[in-house]
Amino acid sequence: MAKRSLEQRLQDGTVVAGEGYLFELERRGYLQAGSFVPEVALENPEALKQTYRDFMNAGSDVVLAFTYNAHREKMRIIGKEDVLEPLNRQAIRLAKEVAKEHPTEEALVAGNISNTNIFDPNDQESVDKVRSMFAEMIGWCKEEGVDYVNGETFYYHGEAVVALEEIQKQGLPAVITMGLMGENILRDGYTVEESCRMLSEKGALVVGMNCFRGPNTMQPYLEKIRSEVDGYVAGLPVPYRTTEEHPTFFNLPDGGCSCHLPTETTFPTSLDPLYHNRYEIAAWAKEAKDLGINYIGLCCGASPAMLREVAEAAGQEAINSKYSPDMEKHFLFGKDETLNKQNLDYRNKA
Repeated sequence: MAKRSLEQRLQDGTVVAGEGYLFELERRGYLQAGSFVPEVALENPEALKQTYRDFMNAGSDVVLAFTYNAHREKMRIIGKEDVLEPLNRQAIRLAKEVAKEHPTEEALVAGNISNTNIFDPNDQESVDKVRSMFAEMIGWCKEEGVDYVNGETFYYHGEAVVALEEIQKQGLPAVITMGLMGENILRDGYTVEESCRMLSEKGALVVGMNCFRGPNTMQPYLEKIRSEVDGYVAGLPVPYRTTEEHPTFFNLPDGGCSCHLPTETTFPTSLDPLYHNRYEIAAWAKEAKDLGINYIGLCCGASPAMLREVAEAAGQEAINSKYSPDMEKHFLFGKDETLNKQNLDYRNKA
C-alpha cells in the first residue's frame, strides 16, 4: 500500500498519534527526570527504537522523532551543544527505520519542536533566538525527509506563531498544539481557542492541545477549539486525573502518599497513583472522536497499552490489538465452561 500523507489520512478518518516518550523512557530507565533531555537517541538508540516500535504497534499512525527538548537552549544548560545536530538527525533516522516496519502501511514520520522556555513576547532578542533555534531544527527535519513537523506544548501563542512560520518556510505541513497552564489562558493573554483559530487561518494543517492537562480538564477547551476552527483539530491529554481545582499535572496533590516527597509536588516522578485507567482513557477518546477531534493521542505518562485503547476507541485495529484484554480464560474471572468451578466460585474471596 502506498504511504498516504498526513492530510490524506485526515481526509480518510481519525489519525492516532502516540506521544509521551519523555515519561516512558524515564520509566524504562533511559532518561533523567528533571533536565528531560532526550540524549537516548545517541546513548541508547535501541531503547529509543523499541519505544517508537511499541507505540506504533499500539496503534500510532505516526512515529514522532524524539527531539522534544533537543533544542539549543536545553543542550546549552547541560553543556552539550556539540551533540545537538547529531542527536536531532539520529532521532529522525531511527524513527524512519521503525516506520518502515509497519506491516500494512508505512507509518508517518514527524519532526518535533517544542516550547523553548526562553520565549518572552516583550523581549525581541529572545523571540529572534527562538526563531533561529526552530529554524535549524526544522532545517534538519527537512534534510532528513520527515512527512510533517509537530510543534507542541506552546504556552505562548507568539511562540507557536514563530514555530508555524519556520515550518512553513521549509514547505512542510504543520501540526501545532498548545499547552494550557492552570490559569486557563495562554501566557501572552490569548484564549487557547483564539490561538488555535489564528494558527489554523495562518495555514497550520492541524491545531489543538497537548500535554499538561488530563482528559477531564482538556476536553472543555477542545470543545471550544472545535467550534472556532474550520480545519483539523488535535487533542493529546496526559493520562492523569486532573481536576477543576488542579487543572494541570504540575500541581496535582496525592492525599494518599505515605512518605515525604523529595520534589515540591507529585510532578514529575510521583504521579503514579493519579493515573487514569485505560477504560477512562478509552471513554475520553470516543468522546473526542464524536466531537470531531481528528488527531487523537496521549502525551506524557502514556503507555502503549493506553494508546491501544485510544486507537480501538477511535475505531481502529492496532497491530498489537491481538493482545487486548480478554478475561474469558482467567482462572477466577473467566467465563469458559471448562474452567475449575471451585475457583470461579471463590472469586469474591480471592
